[in-house]
Amino acid sequence: HSHSGTQDQSVLGAIVIDPARPSPVEADRDYVVLLGDATPEDSDQVLRNLKADPGYYNYSKRTLLDFFDDAGEKGLGAAMRDRLDWGAMRMDPTDLADVSGYSFLVNGKSPRANETFIARKGERVRLRLINGSAMTIFDVRIPGMKMTVVAADGNDVEPVRVDELRMGVAERYDVIVEPEDDRAYSLLAEPIDRSGFARATLAPEQGMEAPVPPNRPRALLAMSDMGMAHGGDGMSGMDHGNMNHGKMDHGVMDHGSMGHKAAGDAGGGTAGGTRPAGWASGFPADAKVLAYTDLISTGMRDDNRPPEREIAMRLTGNMERYVWTLNDEKFGAAAPIRVRYGERVRLTFTNETMMAHPMHLHGMFFELENGAGMKRPLKDTVIVPPGQSVSVVLTAREIGAWPLHCHLLYHMASGMMTAFIVEPPSAAESEVTPDGASVPLVLHGKTAPNAHSAHSMHGEH
Repeated sequence: HSHSGTQDQSVLGAIVIDPARPSPVEADRDYVVLLGDATPEDSDQVLRNLKADPGYYNYSKRTLLDFFDDAGEKGLGAAMRDRLDWGAMRMDPTDLADVSGYSFLVNGKSPRANETFIARKGERVRLRLINGSAMTIFDVRIPGMKMTVVAADGNDVEPVRVDELRMGVAERYDVIVEPEDDRAYSLLAEPIDRSGFARATLAPEQGMEAPVPPNRPRALLAMSDMGMAHGGDGMSGMDHGNMNHGKMDHGVMDHGSMGHKAAGDAGGGTAGGTRPAGWASGFPADAKVLAYTDLISTGMRDDNRPPEREIAMRLTGNMERYVWTLNDEKFGAAAPIRVRYGERVRLTFTNETMMAHPMHLHGMFFELENGAGMKRPLKDTVIVPPGQSVSVVLTAREIGAWPLHCHLLYHMASGMMTAFIVEPPSAAESEVTPDGASVPLVLHGKTAPNAHSAHSMHGEH
């Protein structure tokens, strides 16, 4: 896809690279399922609208009737404290997605066009799911049919049977499905703001359709999404307008599961008795939803050295100005990350905002630290949920400058990107980011200059 301006909204396609050796996963049929979102507006105008008013596309803000519902469910005092807390932070619990008004697509086709994949009873069908959207995190399911996840971001994993999976922008999952009847099944990709569907059909012949259910209730963000307890905790005196939570206590976070609780915990509370509460909510209570902790590589990692250095990356921003940053610095204003060729490095992403960020590295895969030991799964994109941390390790083997960025298009275009530079073996030690450094890198009391611009970076791997 294009990385020029906001062209990523529409200039994209899919590439499938066959393995050198036969795939361990057998399938009778093999399909690419490219999920997308299309806006009737010019994509540059969308960004201008967000700059003028970050809530421009939020059509689901809470109303006075919602307040009365909450007061009836929780009590007047609790409902009032909730409104005061969110008001003091200058945040909105309905802010799950920055942009609404999208049409959601499968292989470029709208739900009405009904992209159809032939799948007959007893067949093993491989679906190569790709979230190629600009801004949409999808929850993918096939009502009446289990999916078996066999690959993540193009890398084989031990099979995991699931009912549903949450896909960040740029994530890819290969799943095997096996129809038990010769009938139509709906493949549904529902955005987390529940504003529609990308829809396709699995059926024994063209022209068949399966029912499309109504959208599920839209979740509300919760104070727990920031690792904070709610209710009478003094938060009303805190100013979170610039979304800089550098002093937030991250000790309460579960670093063992390394975030992505949303995709593995179908629980969560409710808001007002009807709307799910929390970024991780919105799934049926009995559904098995893919979690990052479920991903186990089919092979052992060839480099199991402990990291030689750890680099902390805080995901930050100013929602009121619609500026998204890494460690409070926009791309171009901060020094890049520099590592030596062959060096073992840990990157720890800590999300200090109320929005999830799918963080993507070009040029190489990293190993997700998810408790899988020496069978850590390889990925190049990870969702970092609100208020959580995700860590990855990698061995730097691709010399050059590679973009590292949030793959939400308008976050990236607003500054949430840096350069990850793998220096050649001959590089001087002074050119390498020190152990434990936070980006932007500060040397001798000054922020180091950014030696590489966006135009000097390699293309996407």
